Amino acid sequence: MTSENKPEKKFRAGAISATVWLNEGQTKDGKLAQYRTISLERGYKDKNDEWKSTNSFRINDLPKAALVLNEAYRYLVLKQQEDSDSAYPIDEEIVI
Repeated sequence: MTSENKPEKKFRAGAISATVWLNEGQTKDGKLAQYRTISLERGYKDKNDEWKSTNSFRINDLPKAALVLNEAYRYLVLKQQEDSDSAYPIDEEIVI
């Protein structure tokens, strides 16, 4: 397992972003497996003009959130087809 997990892919629409992460874990039978997760966040500047991020969204953020999530989903589906012999079976539970 790697100690530093870097984003595999990031989709952005304005201040809204969806990030795809490649993770490693073990299946129930102890085999090493890879799986991907998505994080969704909104960037903003605080009162000190410093960039921060949140997982809280305003109503006007939702169309952009839907867009980046759809792109992330599309990426994952195409990646899964590309990696059809991947160690990550879609229906198998991963233990972290």
